Amino acid sequence: MQELPIINPISSEEIRVKKPNWLRVKLPIGEEYKHVRNLVDTHKLHTICESGNCPNMGECWGAGTATFMILGNICTRSCGFCAVATGRPEAVDWDEPQRVAEAIHLMKVKHAVLTSVDRDELEDGGSIIWYNTIKAVRALNPDTTMETLIPDFRGEWHNLQRIIDAHPEVVSHNLETVERLTKKVRIQAKYHRSLEVIRRLKDGGMRTKSGIMLGLGEEKEEVLASMQSLVDNGCDVLTLGQYLQPTPKHLPVVRFVHPDEFEMYREEGYKMGFGHVESGPLVRSSYHAEKHLKNN
Repeated sequence: MQELPIINPISSEEIRVKKPNWLRVKLPIGEEYKHVRNLVDTHKLHTICESGNCPNMGECWGAGTATFMILGNICTRSCGFCAVATGRPEAVDWDEPQRVAEAIHLMKVKHAVLTSVDRDELEDGGSIIWYNTIKAVRALNPDTTMETLIPDFRGEWHNLQRIIDAHPEVVSHNLETVERLTKKVRIQAKYHRSLEVIRRLKDGGMRTKSGIMLGLGEEKEEVLASMQSLVDNGCDVLTLGQYLQPTPKHLPVVRFVHPDEFEMYREEGYKMGFGHVESGPLVRSSYHAEKHLKNN
């Protein structure tokens, strides 16, 4: 039975808009997908692919890649866009770094992507597990390159320094949205703090990356301004993708951005000086991540 649109008389932003044809994705199938599925289950690993309801999971897992989420699957923050569960996380699992390294070894991953929930209740913000995981992956998989999609560590820069010290090939921290919408979209985050994360990473010699979601009510001029702010703070790689509402409790989609507009942002991004830009409706932070190691 087809679901009828729900209209909120208080705010036009609450109108549920119909998903366009260009957002259709293939169902996850195939032997390689099953292989990755079994490895994730056997090693009791968490992936942002599942926890974030990523539309590209079938494509990526079918290619033998996955984005591992460390530090559990319960986040201390309650962002309005994110499908990851919010609550009281379990105790830190100090064996997790080795399990992740072993899974990457079994999968024969050439470029590994790691991310995590926010662990604001921890004094180190989870940065020690981050450091240990990067080192464990590198020790067991010396030919594997890494991208790490990290939190802001509440602006406690000694914790961020652990990431810099571990020196993965790419370090990503997502801006997620424009400045005007940050308080609504990322309740416990700060727009300029995220920009400072990028700047400090760049000052530390990192190849830097960030991502922005579209369709939350932002204006084109605001997107371009955020892109320019990222370039000004040393961001090398940018991803732009369509926001998709994970559950009725999350922020609604205000509009579905046409692929032509995504292409315009891609072109403008290169004019601004980004080394690499991924821009399209189904683009997510780790989509085609292996391409982000070098400038085009």
